[in-house]
Amino acid sequence: MKNLKIFLFAFLGIGVSSFTPLPRSPRVGEFLLVIDAGHGGKDPGCHGVVAKEKQVALSIALELEKLVKSEMPEVQVIMTRKTDVFVELHERAKHASLNKADFFISIHCNANPNPAINGTETYAMGLSKENANLNIMIAENSVIQLEENYNEEYEGFDPESPEAYIMFSLIKDAYLKKSLSLATQIETEFKTQGRKSRGAKQGPFLVLWRAGTPSILVETGFLTHKEEEKFLYAESGQKQVALGIFNAFQTYTEEKTSPH
Repeated sequence: MKNLKIFLFAFLGIGVSSFTPLPRSPRVGEFLLVIDAGHGGKDPGCHGVVAKEKQVALSIALELEKLVKSEMPEVQVIMTRKTDVFVELHERAKHASLNKADFFISIHCNANPNPAINGTETYAMGLSKENANLNIMIAENSVIQLEENYNEEYEGFDPESPEAYIMFSLIKDAYLKKSLSLATQIETEFKTQGRKSRGAKQGPFLVLWRAGTPSILVETGFLTHKEEEKFLYAESGQKQVALGIFNAFQTYTEEKTSPH
């Protein structure tokens, strides 16, 4: 408990400054989007019988990039990775914070010991009272253990300790409203496509916390569910998921830039 108190003090000291909105560069008529394909390289993420999360996430991310560049030329796109390489969580977030991005979208796949569980869910940074999916947060955040000097980089944060997540309930996300707006829109698009939506939620993901901008993490489906794995492994399914995210993003940006 003593170590936890020390950690919370140090983490919150960083958290306050991290949630201060960054000054924007004078980009007239442009919107900067960072697309993050989760996992990669030595970090395969979760898997199904044949599909690996790192591969599915990258395919969807590249398809999303293609759609945005083709249909929304006014939007600048930065990819955190375009090949099968390992990128540390804090480096992924730096693409958004250092470039003063307008939005950060991280793409992932889900897994569950129960093979009957399926559906999509999209997260904004936060910790809601009804959040019962700590195992998902632990799985995604535990990636930092593959990084060098992760104890120093994340101020001693232990991704496998439930107590460590207390800090997220003490930090107010300045970007929560915008993040939840897009998260909700994405889940609406998935439902329109006939997918099962598990809803827009809040979750304590380190990659979102470090982004310093409105940001979401999209769990595109469960690779541990037979039919959902087949869907996500197929090029047609990956394109459908990317289109759903794109449609939601386009609607979001149109609403934010339209005159009132």
